[in-house]
Amino acid sequence: QQLSNNSQPATMKFSSSILSAALLVSASCSSAAAFSTHQRTLSSSMRTSSSTTFLASTTEKSTECSSTSTTTTITPEFAGARDQAITTLKAQLPPEALSTLEQPLTHFISEYFQSLSDSAAAGTKNPDGSEVTPQQAVKNMLTTLSYGLKYGLGKDKFIFENVRHMALRGADFNDTVIDSRYEEESLKEKLGPDVTTDFYAAGCEFFRPSMDLEHSVVLGQDNLKKAREQIDAGENVIFLANHQSEADPQVVSCLFETVGKEMGELAAHVTYVAGHKVTTDALAVPFSMGRNLLCIHSKKHIDADPETKPAKSRQNMTAMNSMLKGLKEGGMAIWVAPSGGRDRRNVESGKIPIAPFDQKTVDMFRLMGNKSKVPTHFYPMAMVSYDLCPPPDFVEAGVGEQRNVRFTPIGIAICDEVPNVGGAEKRHLFTDKAEEECIAGYTDLLKGLKMDEYIPEEYSS
Repeated sequence: QQLSNNSQPATMKFSSSILSAALLVSASCSSAAAFSTHQRTLSSSMRTSSSTTFLASTTEKSTECSSTSTTTTITPEFAGARDQAITTLKAQLPPEALSTLEQPLTHFISEYFQSLSDSAAAGTKNPDGSEVTPQQAVKNMLTTLSYGLKYGLGKDKFIFENVRHMALRGADFNDTVIDSRYEEESLKEKLGPDVTTDFYAAGCEFFRPSMDLEHSVVLGQDNLKKAREQIDAGENVIFLANHQSEADPQVVSCLFETVGKEMGELAAHVTYVAGHKVTTDALAVPFSMGRNLLCIHSKKHIDADPETKPAKSRQNMTAMNSMLKGLKEGGMAIWVAPSGGRDRRNVESGKIPIAPFDQKTVDMFRLMGNKSKVPTHFYPMAMVSYDLCPPPDFVEAGVGEQRNVRFTPIGIAICDEVPNVGGAEKRHLFTDKAEEECIAGYTDLLKGLKMDEYIPEEYSS
């Protein structure tokens, strides 16, 4: 298999005018002439019935996040665009939403504009060779917020109807392979003018300028090439990864692209095992729409609400069956974090250890690989992306965490394949080996990225 209208008027006013604000902001920027003239026009159906829930819980959360990135000063051009974007957006917020929307949106906008200001100051170039600009920050941010409001909330909220979601790449994305979903009137009506939007590319375009790709690192490229060849031969590959930021799928894509076009295509082919947050959090939804997903409730969160535990367990079983079907077809690439969540820094030492791999999770994926009767290969994948979007220091079961964004180098290491051999009595040895390989790759990445201060002492022994 080769890779290949019953809503509140005040709320609608905010959601439908969010991109119009981009024009007002860009017009007052010193380099406004460079702003792209093709502004998106949201459909009249973009209304939200509960916008006050958008990131609402962040107003009550002040969990500190860590980053060793040097404190920098935002340039006047980016500061002006940021301030006027915030002012314009505040003016569009209905009074009843100010208390819940103002703080999280202001914080997210401020973080993103600072990161792109740092990116521009470092001389970062876009893939087409152009410079990173304030107008790019305005367009990216307001487009993302508009998608979040449209598809994360209200009447047009996007529902992930299947536990295995296939990325929405746009009706015109591929001339040779037709995505039959775009022939369905229900999807056409829901997406409206966004029916040709490539949500995968949109997610990468949002985060890419915050990545210092020039100083980033991809280790184990020979292993990555081997994995690609195995997938092309119709075999399966499962990447057992540590998980550090919400942007990890975009990190994989943007770093694989630096290796070569074929690896960029592989990144788009990967299916990500994801928890409930990515399909329910308003800001996460548009990014998730552009990814191949297997929606599984992690062990960390499945017990949070006893009343919903049976339903979550049934959904997980359905997801496992769907994954097995894909593995039987062959040529499947899966990314999973066996820890069940993101790595968290040690608040006392400032070190960032890898969250331990859960043996039962690893056992399940090994079992599915064996049951598929198709050769299935396991590669530990170490990731360094913590500073890109630093997570809260403590696990939070709800959605709507405060978003932080930094301009920083990132890294991936594709470690040696761990043979899927051994019986049940030695299954712990497989998990231990996979985690050891991931830790070794993680340590090498941190050293290569000159982030030695994050390496836990026990990793250095």
